[in-house]
Amino acid sequence: MIKITLWLVRIGVAIILFQTLYFKFTGAPESLFIFEKTGAGDVGRIGSGVMELIAGILLLIPRTAWLGALLALGVISGAIFFHLTSLGIEVQGDGGALFHLALAVFAGSAVTLWMERKQMMSAIERRKL
Repeated sequence: MIKITLWLVRIGVAIILFQTLYFKFTGAPESLFIFEKTGAGDVGRIGSGVMELIAGILLLIPRTAWLGALLALGVISGAIFFHLTSLGIEVQGDGGALFHLALAVFAGSAVTLWMERKQMMSAIERRKL
């Protein structure tokens, strides 16, 4: 049951990460607004999109799920930071949807990282000299 729940969490996080890629990679007006307001511009928009794509893929591979969760935590922490500082909870009348999705990604990634901590430690141990 725990494995199924963990898979559902990982898939949910990956879906959220993947669904935002269209807006980032096509330069949708909402995405342009967000990244201009934060000062990140096109480089930040495309860069964060690439990192989210990589994180989503890694989350779906059992052996690398911990790495995807760690990467997603890093990227989404930046998003949450900007929501709390320069963007606000509600962005362009979205009712806080983007902020709440960011919180869901953060929570799901944290749960995944915690549940995959043995896999992570094993991977780190294999790389020691």
